[in-house]
Amino acid sequence: MCLIWGIPYLLIKVAVSDISPVTLVFFRTAIGAAILLPIAAARGSLVPMRPQWKWVVAYTAIEVALPWFLVSDAELRLSSSLTGLLLAATPFASVVLGRLTGSNDRFDARRLFGLVVGFVGVAVLVGLNVSVRDLGAAGEIGLVAICYAVGPLIVSRRLSKVPSIGVVAVSVTLPAIAFAPLGLTHLPAAFPPAQVLVAVALLGLVCTALAFLLFFALIAEVGPVRATVITYVNPAVALALGVALLGEPFTIGAVVGFALILLGLFLATRRGRSNASPKLRQENEQVLEAR
Repeated sequence: MCLIWGIPYLLIKVAVSDISPVTLVFFRTAIGAAILLPIAAARGSLVPMRPQWKWVVAYTAIEVALPWFLVSDAELRLSSSLTGLLLAATPFASVVLGRLTGSNDRFDARRLFGLVVGFVGVAVLVGLNVSVRDLGAAGEIGLVAICYAVGPLIVSRRLSKVPSIGVVAVSVTLPAIAFAPLGLTHLPAAFPPAQVLVAVALLGLVCTALAFLLFFALIAEVGPVRATVITYVNPAVALALGVALLGEPFTIGAVVGFALILLGLFLATRRGRSNASPKLRQENEQVLEAR
């Protein structure tokens, strides 16, 4: 997951150089829907979601439709590496939301300190790498981080007993339908170059269809809060790819901020067996059985 969700920022940066954000989101979700919807229908995974349709729609809007558009729009102004680094704020938002909503995933003082350190790293990145005119784009990424923290909570608390393949299929199908009118009317005047087409295809196949299946399994295994800690490693992939393939700058702010993020990763993800509450372990086992 760290690898698969570390490469979208590079692919999005390549794609929005020739196609609009709404068109990109449309094609990305349409490709994912074309793969996942038939599989979900064949397995009979769509009907069981009817009683929870409101939560499926909420998850779709929060985890897919809104954040994917915001990221694509922000990358018109921000580099792919900086975008990936800024989204390391997701675990911090997840912990705050988890505590506000009564999460059973307990974080001791050391792990909480690690998340704070990682968040400070994100603040360093913003302070040293984002210009005043691009603060709006950074704000979009901040909103995305909150969305990515809320999505796993919905899955864990409201959708854990419905087939994950059904939720994933619907969550990419609905945005494809919603973005179709704007996406198709904002097609580029000229046929996009090969690298753009490859980027869009990889976003749909690997970073959407495959990624969501793996992410649901990860939530079931470790819980919604710890699942978002992968966003501490995603930036390493985004930073390396942006610098190596797109020639994006490797600044002092990126070095300091990324070092703090890595330290936060080390502190926040180390957990002994004794730190997991019996209730949390039981809930995770029940989620796995539901799968």
